[in-house]
Amino acid sequence: MSTSPTATIARPGVLPWTLGDRVVVALNDGHLVASLGLVQGVPAGEVECLQAAGYRSVEAPRITVNAFLILGGGAPVLVDAGMGAGGPGTLGRLPEALRACGVAPDEIGTVLVTHLHSDHIGGLVGADGAIAYPNAEVVIPEAEAAYWLADGAEARAPEAAKAGFRRAKSLVAAYGDRIRRAGEGEVLPGVEAILAPGHTPGHTAYRIQSGTQSLLIWGDVVHLPAIQFARPEAGVSFDVDGATAAATRKRILDRAAAERSLVAGMHLDFPALGYVRRDGAGFAWVPEQWSAAS
Repeated sequence: MSTSPTATIARPGVLPWTLGDRVVVALNDGHLVASLGLVQGVPAGEVECLQAAGYRSVEAPRITVNAFLILGGGAPVLVDAGMGAGGPGTLGRLPEALRACGVAPDEIGTVLVTHLHSDHIGGLVGADGAIAYPNAEVVIPEAEAAYWLADGAEARAPEAAKAGFRRAKSLVAAYGDRIRRAGEGEVLPGVEAILAPGHTPGHTAYRIQSGTQSLLIWGDVVHLPAIQFARPEAGVSFDVDGATAAATRKRILDRAAAERSLVAGMHLDFPALGYVRRDGAGFAWVPEQWSAAS
């Protein structure tokens, strides 16, 4: 019986990029299968047209989930931790990607969290409930902690959101005194936290600076690239504050296009590094050109 060649090839989602004297590695955790019904602020017919024009599925759109590894200048730094074992089978591939990099979980020195949604922090603990990165400090944006972890936050939340509050609190509690809450500004040498609110109140981007080069890891500014670059006013139903999220997205896209700056995102199509250019009244995504020397 013949075997498909791809069945014998390990394919972890890993791609390294040189940034000054550091290396940033895009790590794919998998994808979520969603529905275009979650898109807000743009007519449904236009949403479907944009998705189709982007050669993406209208019936079962995928939302890519990425994290990023920063190497050089000290212990490895992880930006977000993926979904972990608590999600669908299409997710949870980050540990395999790290192994492909030759980085063991106990080598990670810091985990920078963009926000406390499960597809970004679920991987902080393993399937057995033990912390996944035993020697890491976990940095959480102060405004994000104030929203999700405050006393009574779960009780005040809508019923549909309560599980998310419980999960965030339990995952953070697992790390105890390894948690550091941080505001805007430098959180590590060469790493700046930049508040990008709306998707969640404390949603935060991180700018990595190395020599004359920089990279903005913008978290969840964009979930569905075929739609939200062209129509940045389009939000998703799980934005905590849709109007603020749209304003943040427009501001960040406009600045990235004006400065021609290198950016990366947790829900951009892997390997998720590139540039933004203006395109009529909206924007377009320009993938970075990768080479073996990147």
